[in-house]
Amino acid sequence: MKTIHVNVVTPDGPVYEDDVEMVSVKAKSGELGILPGHIPLVAPLEISAARLKKGGKTQYIAVSGGFLEVRPDNVTILAQAAERAEDIDVLRAKAAKERAERRLQSQQDDIDFKRAELALKRALNRLNVAEMK
Repeated sequence: MKTIHVNVVTPDGPVYEDDVEMVSVKAKSGELGILPGHIPLVAPLEISAARLKKGGKTQYIAVSGGFLEVRPDNVTILAQAAERAEDIDVLRAKAAKERAERRLQSQQDDIDFKRAELALKRALNRLNVAEMK
């Protein structure tokens, strides 16, 4: 079966690199499925799971926003943060979720609610991806 090369890169360095049969991500415009030979594309990504299918198995990566660049033989995910499912520290993600929920529930004027909402989305995404492994 044909494959497409995938790189997932963050400011801290590479997170994933391999040849896969299909890449599925959630872009701002909706779900995208990328197969080998896909037309060139650049799209902003949502906080979500990237699904990489290879050999009948699916690997999951928690992606915290960023961009997707597609070429016919290569996919690059440039993410602000990304973690493979097996690398996610579940206790840390639960603590981040609880912190974000406390901030959102507080009635203090100095709380940046948008920032707290994004922190909650990131934590929930990491917890969901960790369960998928």
